[in-house]
Amino acid sequence: MSINQPVLKSLKELLQGRKFAIDEYQREYKWEEKNITELLDDLYTKFLVSHRPENPTEAVANYESYFLGSVIVSQRAGRNYLVDGQQRTTSLTLLLIFLHHLQNKLRAEGVLPNSVNLTLLIYSDNFGANSYNLDIPERRPVLEAIFNEKEFDPTNQDESIQTMFARYKDIEQEFPEPLRKGEGLLHFVYWLLNRVFVIEITATTDEDAYAIFETMNDRGKPLSPTDMIKAYLLAQIADTNERAAVNRLWKQRIQQLTTISKEEDADFIKAWLRAKYADSIRERQAGAKNQDWERIGNEFHKWVRDNRKLIGLNDAASFERFLRDIFIKYSNIYERIRHASLEFTEGLETVYYNAQNDFTLQYTVLLAPLSDGDDQETILRKIRVTASFLDILLIRRIVNYIRISYSANYYAMFLLLKEIRNKPLYELVEILEKRLNEEEATFDSARGGERRGIDEFGLNNFSKRYIHHILARMTAHIETQSGRENRFAEYVRRNTKNPYEIEHIWANHYSRFNTQFASEKEFDDARNNLGGLLLLPADFNRSFQDKTYEEKLPHYNAQNLLARSLSLACYINNPQFLEYVKCSNLPFQPYEHFSRQEQKERRKLYRAIAEEIWNPARLRKDAGL
Repeated sequence: MSINQPVLKSLKELLQGRKFAIDEYQREYKWEEKNITELLDDLYTKFLVSHRPENPTEAVANYESYFLGSVIVSQRAGRNYLVDGQQRTTSLTLLLIFLHHLQNKLRAEGVLPNSVNLTLLIYSDNFGANSYNLDIPERRPVLEAIFNEKEFDPTNQDESIQTMFARYKDIEQEFPEPLRKGEGLLHFVYWLLNRVFVIEITATTDEDAYAIFETMNDRGKPLSPTDMIKAYLLAQIADTNERAAVNRLWKQRIQQLTTISKEEDADFIKAWLRAKYADSIRERQAGAKNQDWERIGNEFHKWVRDNRKLIGLNDAASFERFLRDIFIKYSNIYERIRHASLEFTEGLETVYYNAQNDFTLQYTVLLAPLSDGDDQETILRKIRVTASFLDILLIRRIVNYIRISYSANYYAMFLLLKEIRNKPLYELVEILEKRLNEEEATFDSARGGERRGIDEFGLNNFSKRYIHHILARMTAHIETQSGRENRFAEYVRRNTKNPYEIEHIWANHYSRFNTQFASEKEFDDARNNLGGLLLLPADFNRSFQDKTYEEKLPHYNAQNLLARSLSLACYINNPQFLEYVKCSNLPFQPYEHFSRQEQKERRKLYRAIAEEIWNPARLRKDAGL
């Protein structure tokens, strides 16, 4: 076998001035949002172990290092082919592009005095054209769009391109807030480049490279944390027959969970242990040590062993009950919640709504108020009311441009779950109502008036994904209230042949409105306001987007009910809709023309619909109180 000596390389040494290709038969880029979230959290956590705000950047040379694993490379025809490591290499490239843009933004704002040049780790100059170091021709368009901050539509692109674009958006959302503001950012970038390491194993033939890959993945595979926690818990049950019976139950549950995703067993155990037992969390400052929350996330098998008394594991009988009763009960509940997050489920619709907003913390929070002795009806009510609380909270924050990412919200969710843990239903509702009453973010404003609430909420890079969601909710709501089926899942789904897209009621022609607006920017702000938007099929959008309102109006009448409500025809021979309008007292009305005044009226309608959907009174209804 012909291989070079494995070499420990920093990220800078791995990527700078080098190009990596992959063979056509290699698997697609498949990282999920949770993989990106875990990577960012792990990197930031390790960075904070050594970092102190007063440190000069030179001190980073002595910060603790972080090991990312191995990369296997096959060298042929003068090129480096990634046999193993493309998932991490692709993800790190996306992170570097994000850091490049963030540094430029903060320098322009005067926050950073200088920046670290990352371009050589991202691309090289090929006679004036960017030649990306991730040298995969079919993925170049998405890298080009992300790096140059251009509009890009991943719809109908291949899986890797769609996933890369989605994961970059996740990095934008999930990147730690202090670093995003510039606090320690230069230190972090230097640390990432110089103190984050991989082992590069290079072979001179494909045969040798794949032999190494297969050996590393098939032989001597280390036990997972799930395997290790099972071994520890089962070892405490002395009776051989009982241990074998419990082991069968464990394997059945784990098998069911992993039908959802490959790592769902570990995701469940983390969510469960955090929800029911985590009592501490790392302080949000440099040098702070990991506590329950972080240890459960990184090494839950060790945490359980170290905290057996806290969990109530005192003797063989308690271990048996923990596995046979508690583990089985909560894994079943978790599985039900996860299936509801993936498929629109009657009675658990709000779980699906929150999942569509990528709020992965909901699984932990939803488990927190459940008690070991709760019956199925109580469990369902607690899940519904807690999911509705999260739904209202998230939308209030979104319309005030407050991030709902994991990194921006995990600390607040930890405090929430401690407050609602094991609470009776009526007390749970009171706590959640009180929290909504005290929440700074409302549809009016947030943070003492610094943010303007839903009236000023409009389409931009931050809000696009959320506006699609909000329009889908509003459209589905008025249709279900008018006696029709709930089509939210259809409206929100993007991976179909003719997906729904955001439609501007006004075409992008300032000249048509220059008598109503003092500047083109003022027109753009109004055009992009939520009140001037609809959700329509992509083929309609492309065919009619440039036409005047008067030309579009007859075609709106053939679309969903929110679009139809602009047309007079919607108010004729439509008894259930008219009854809903009468009972709700919502300011629906048709418009023959749609000027600035009509759009202001439409904003008021959308606000009223939003206040009806995300009304805190839902909590008592969902709880059956």
